[in-house]
Amino acid sequence: MTDSNPVRTLHDSAVATLTAWNTEAWHEDSLRHTMLAFLASNPNGCLRANEPGHVTASSLVLDFSGRNVLLTLHPRVGRWIQLGGHCEESDASVVDAALREAREESGIDDLTIDAQLLSAHTHPITCSLGKPTRHLDLRFLVRAPEGAHAVRSEESTDLRWWPVDALPESAEADTIAHLVGLAENR
Repeated sequence: MTDSNPVRTLHDSAVATLTAWNTEAWHEDSLRHTMLAFLASNPNGCLRANEPGHVTASSLVLDFSGRNVLLTLHPRVGRWIQLGGHCEESDASVVDAALREAREESGIDDLTIDAQLLSAHTHPITCSLGKPTRHLDLRFLVRAPEGAHAVRSEESTDLRWWPVDALPESAEADTIAHLVGLAENR
């Protein structure tokens, strides 16, 4: 029997995604176990209203050639980062949340997503709650179709395609370079 509770379904998808993540580095495996423990003790761990922290869903959006990455200049963070954001109760899964966020923030409707987790990250932030919290970010690889034209949303200060080998100075360059390296191996 399938659980019809959307919050439970979203939570279960985060657990399944993390459980299936084939980590190669010890620190990734440690983070995976930490996130799974957080979710095991927190049934609302995918919702932004959960003050101690919550799962977020991000997308590394590459163009058709794989040579350019779409980054947003995040108004709260003040850096060029991958697209993504909070999970919503209407999202059937964390993969759906990542794809929805990528579509909303890029203006590109026909994106495709790899449902296998690309990476995970956690960071402290004061997000829309207005209180310090922690994002447990699940990151997925998304591909744009050939000739895709990105349109900045209201959630971004700027939105641009950047060559993966020439990222802007204010980018989370180490993180993005790591993600692109993982994407190239797929």
